[in-house]
Amino acid sequence: MTPQLARLDATAQAELVRRGDISPTDLVDAAIRRIERLDPQIGAVILPAFERARSQAAAQTAQRGEARQAPFFGVPFLMKDLGGEEAGSPCHRGMGALKRAGWIEKQDSYLAIRLRNAGFISLGRTNTPELGLLPTTEPAAYGPTRNPWNLAFSAGGSSGGSAAAVAAGFVAAAHASDGGGSIRIPAAHCGLVGLKPTRARNSFGPLAGDRWGGFSCEHVVTRSVRDCAALLDVTHGPTPGDPYFAPTPARPFLAEIGANPGRLRVGVHARPPRSDLDLHPDCAAAVAKVARALETLGHHLEDSHPAALEEAEPVRAFVTIVSSNIARALETAGDKIGRTLGLDDVEPLTWAVAEIGRARPATDYIAAIETVQGLGRRVAAWWEEGFDLLLTPTTAQPAPRLGELVSTPDEPLLAFMRAAPFGAYTLPFNETGQPAISLPVHVTQDGLPVGAQLVAAAGREDLLLRVAAQLEAVFNWQQKYTPLFA
Repeated sequence: MTPQLARLDATAQAELVRRGDISPTDLVDAAIRRIERLDPQIGAVILPAFERARSQAAAQTAQRGEARQAPFFGVPFLMKDLGGEEAGSPCHRGMGALKRAGWIEKQDSYLAIRLRNAGFISLGRTNTPELGLLPTTEPAAYGPTRNPWNLAFSAGGSSGGSAAAVAAGFVAAAHASDGGGSIRIPAAHCGLVGLKPTRARNSFGPLAGDRWGGFSCEHVVTRSVRDCAALLDVTHGPTPGDPYFAPTPARPFLAEIGANPGRLRVGVHARPPRSDLDLHPDCAAAVAKVARALETLGHHLEDSHPAALEEAEPVRAFVTIVSSNIARALETAGDKIGRTLGLDDVEPLTWAVAEIGRARPATDYIAAIETVQGLGRRVAAWWEEGFDLLLTPTTAQPAPRLGELVSTPDEPLLAFMRAAPFGAYTLPFNETGQPAISLPVHVTQDGLPVGAQLVAAAGREDLLLRVAAQLEAVFNWQQKYTPLFA
């Protein structure tokens, strides 16, 4: 029973419960057994909440009537340990200081409430780099998350724990967040579907208005496109007090699966992302495969992309905005535990980035915001020329080996510098706020998945989901399993 359940997406698991073929208790117990058996090798689930999950599953199993109609009633799930706060549960954000203090959240995030109301049962929280700073998941506080396709390699970051857990079959879907590529990068490295929604599609309330100056967003990593869409249906929409929110979709996102997108005009950007960075042949191959598939599906492709993506100033603005937010994050973490955090409380990279932020005056921050907003207008102008989608690699390099993106006290910014190839194609769309999706379409000789990215205009997740569903039928990634698959 367990291997069969692990191969089902969340939608199919929910259907089993709805038909009475299996109970929430059975689903949760099977998922826990999978985690207990395989996670010691992977390191994805750092804060298990198994007894709480079993109690919730037992309560759901005993329920009758309308409550059982929740779209994901009884389906096990995992929360990334950065955002998605759950009252009464730890939320350490990859920080050893919060781990040592035993910090417990006092309030639910609206996202966690919506997932619970949809019927999901949280089994605990997944690993993440300290404050989500890196495209690998190797925090000093909890150790590395290993890629279930090859344990010597990174699962990506900052949602690496969630991506590894889904790729290994622990759960069908898991919470993730993305401030510079942190949904799409681990999805690419772990062979998953990873959608970064339009800015403010999902609320950060009530604990925050936005994160990283509007760069960050929350969603999930999944094995299927239909799960990606269906979960967005249960989480999106404004909540009281949100400073801004994405436009309301014309219809449910799930309705886009199987819908005809028409003949789309797609720009292709398969060049090295910057003059100082190389594009790995496997990452270029992923784009070529998708381009051929899109042409076969009837879409029109052109070698074109927004010229503004090659500008250097928005990258410097990104550093200013993120470093200022990291400096503030250390202040809020100190407020939680009742003291000011110092150099020895955080990793060398985190401290170095916070120091950059502390050194920037408020006028620099405002100038950086202006730079980013200008980028957004220049990039949007390309879509106004009649393009529907942009196709790029998700990353410029395949998954790195563990240990390659780690800083030292002597070189605290080393990991940040080495991370550039992994965020070069993803980061600009955190700045512009556009939706972008990574799809697993290629595999290296080392057996590592490689993703290709599709980007749409702001608010057009519908187009991404329609085309992603078309490509899913071509590439059949749901039927490809890791060597460690549960």
